Amino acid sequence: MPSFDMVSKADLQTLDNAINTVRKEITNRFDFKGSPVEIELDKKTFKLNLAAESEMKLDQVIDVLISRSMRQGLAAEVYDTGKEPFQSGKLVKKEIQIRNGIQQADAKKIVKLIKDSGLKVQAAIMDDTVRVSAKKIDDLQAVIQASKTWNLGIPLQYINMKS
Repeated sequence: MPSFDMVSKADLQTLDNAINTVRKEITNRFDFKGSPVEIELDKKTFKLNLAAESEMKLDQVIDVLISRSMRQGLAAEVYDTGKEPFQSGKLVKKEIQIRNGIQQADAKKIVKLIKDSGLKVQAAIMDDTVRVSAKKIDDLQAVIQASKTWNLGIPLQYINMKS
């Protein structure tokens, strides 16, 4: 029975490359000369810690981060920028969570959207992935096309296509 897995994972090496590119650009920009900017990636907990002189400069760093990440092939939805920045001494800091894996609530939404699509497929939640299986590969490809129109707020990748 043909199947594939829907996942939402950020490639750690690509993410690290994007962050290094942002560091280089920030050090070369005229408006950041002489101002302290910190960009640290915690690879174990998938958190990005940013610190800048003001909230405006912090927003500029985030804009550069998102644009450079998109050029590297990462979706902008990888970064969860929902937390508010906070003052810490002379710096404004912000912690950005990097989405890695599909949360249980999002997986349930995906399964519901697949069932509501009317296609003859089965969807099952397996930890942080959603496995979709069907009798025909064409039905699986229809699910992939339909999922690209869903606005879930998370980037989806399709792996382990088996026929």
